[in-house]
Amino acid sequence: MSHPLDRAIALRSDGENTFQGQIPTDYANFIGPFGGVLAAVMLNAPCLSADRLGDPLSLTVNFGGPVGEEPFAVVARPTRTNRSSQHWQIELHQNGEIPVTASAIFALRRDTWADLERRFPDVPPAAEAPSLASEHLPRWVSNYEMRVVRGGMGFLAQAPEASDSSETVLWIRDNPPRALDFPALAALADNFFPRVFVRRPQFVPVGTVSLTTYFHADGAELERQGDRFLLGRAWGNRFHKGYHDQSAELWSESGQLLASTHQLVYFRE
Repeated sequence: MSHPLDRAIALRSDGENTFQGQIPTDYANFIGPFGGVLAAVMLNAPCLSADRLGDPLSLTVNFGGPVGEEPFAVVARPTRTNRSSQHWQIELHQNGEIPVTASAIFALRRDTWADLERRFPDVPPAAEAPSLASEHLPRWVSNYEMRVVRGGMGFLAQAPEASDSSETVLWIRDNPPRALDFPALAALADNFFPRVFVRRPQFVPVGTVSLTTYFHADGAELERQGDRFLLGRAWGNRFHKGYHDQSAELWSESGQLLASTHQLVYFRE
């Protein structure tokens, strides 16, 4: 039996650059599917294309409206291909509308000088961190095993007090465990609840407007990761007039930065 994520992001080719898909309710959020699984769908289209060049470098997803439970089409077109890089435009079509758009960059990576300025957080191993209970949380949360090291990840019992910091550090992986690939990493990058829920642990209407993920690892490094836990760290910078940004990092257990992400979130009082 296939993994729930594979079923959710499955796309069937329907001619050149066009794919058909449908996301099951396993990944339901408050309105429509979890944004991370939508990001994974949008990335999966060029990943499956015969025109693909190299591995993903970046993905930007813009959420213009909700996606329903019915089937949809994803149109992914390479707009420019150079010797080592490739640019894509991606659209999700449903019921005569385009609720989600995306752009992606793929590239052939070359061996060069390398360094890592960011430092792996000082944290206990995943086995020593308590699991986040998914009861009373959106359905998609149950598809992930989250072990919180510090910082809230909810607006109910997990974060009962207001905080002057929106930082969360946690271990995370698919549930059940699944070998890591680029669509799965794109989904994991959106696993951090809106930071406004951490600063002010009360429910308000929220929604991601735009999400950009940068992939620092190549396919071989993701393959070595297998289905082990990733360490995630997320924080916000400014909450102002109905919007806030938030940034996040995803690390391997061995201390390699696999992806970083930045998104803009709408919230309403």
